[in-house]
Amino acid sequence: MLQALKHRLFTRLAGAALTVMLSAAMTVTASAQSGNPIKIGFSMSLTGPLSPNGKQALLGMKIWQDEINAKGGLLGRPVQLVFYDDQTNPSTVPGIYTKLLDVDKVDLVIGPYATNMVAPAMPVIMQKGKVFIGLFALAVNSEFKYPKYFVMIPSGPDPKPSFTSGFFEVAAAQTPKPQTVALVAADAEFSNNACEGARTNAKKHGLKIVYDRRYPPATTDFAPIVRAIAATNPDLVTICSYPLDSVGMVRAVNEANFKPKMIGGAMVGLQATVFKNQLGPLLNGFINYETWVPAKNMMYEGTEEFFKKYQARAGAEGVDPLGYYLGGWGYAYIQVLGDAIKATNGLDDNKIADYIRKTEFKTIKGPIKFGKDGEWAKSGMLQVQYHGIKKGDGLNVWRGMSYQAVVAPADMKTGNVIYPYEKAK
Repeated sequence: MLQALKHRLFTRLAGAALTVMLSAAMTVTASAQSGNPIKIGFSMSLTGPLSPNGKQALLGMKIWQDEINAKGGLLGRPVQLVFYDDQTNPSTVPGIYTKLLDVDKVDLVIGPYATNMVAPAMPVIMQKGKVFIGLFALAVNSEFKYPKYFVMIPSGPDPKPSFTSGFFEVAAAQTPKPQTVALVAADAEFSNNACEGARTNAKKHGLKIVYDRRYPPATTDFAPIVRAIAATNPDLVTICSYPLDSVGMVRAVNEANFKPKMIGGAMVGLQATVFKNQLGPLLNGFINYETWVPAKNMMYEGTEEFFKKYQARAGAEGVDPLGYYLGGWGYAYIQVLGDAIKATNGLDDNKIADYIRKTEFKTIKGPIKFGKDGEWAKSGMLQVQYHGIKKGDGLNVWRGMSYQAVVAPADMKTGNVIYPYEKAK
């Protein structure tokens, strides 16, 4: 009966919109062609709300694959990416990873993008004993404690507070110091984790929480939420949201002419070019997390070369034209796996996990060392403030730093905060 259930599951997956895409190497040397491909399997959000970011990550991974195969592959074999569209739907993820391992017989797996997709993959991965590197998953392993899990996200050893710690540090440095804060979050894995961290940061800085509520992920009208927050008259507003929610919140705040002293924090999506184009000057004054910006002090070996390749291919691939948010990270997290395969000279999950655990990796996003629960040993989270954006600004502006300033942490600052929020409007 179990076998019959598995068969039906795999048949449904094969016949559904989750069409497998096998991305073979564009350039493979003769020596690499002599071996069977090393198959690396994963799911990625290629449709649905997270697809603008998921598509960036996939292109980054394809660029890594092409570079590796042009050099002869790994272990004398070409690398082949085997992936499915998870549709930004957590319920599809366990079936995808089961199929990758049991039917497609991939050699290794790597994580999907985002907390909400990585978390449901974990039981399958743990049962199979596979090494697993997630992409931008917040505190997923804090409960699982799986020793072969690692995550490519610069949130550091205390991941939940990290998304908003810089936001609260900037607020605490103002005179007079803000006294109250409103917290609002989508009722989903990532945003709940980030909001839990925001509560920790509020308590740390002695702030009174005057509003603390969640909204359903399917919410489309944010005006009532903004009005309810405004009624509590908070000094600060911390928003923990997913892409479409973030856009809705920015619009609603501007439409209501709501002017707290600071607003932003953990809003996913504002980093993507498509949403910057949509919102333009409405972003002015918002302070929000970032993981990388094109500042001189964040350029490492291979960084500029990667983005030249990415941006040359972005149009044909139909992805974000810059790739600053997820393109480079998509390259970096599979870069770590590739380096571990080379160093251990094999595909043994235990040996690869042990190597990743002990090693500091040089990536296009800088040096990375993993620590407890597979999180980064040191946080690299930023907070930026948008300013001076004019109607009609577009790609040439988004390429640089003229419209944004890193305001935290102090050692990465590129400008001073404009406070209160309305002064940046």
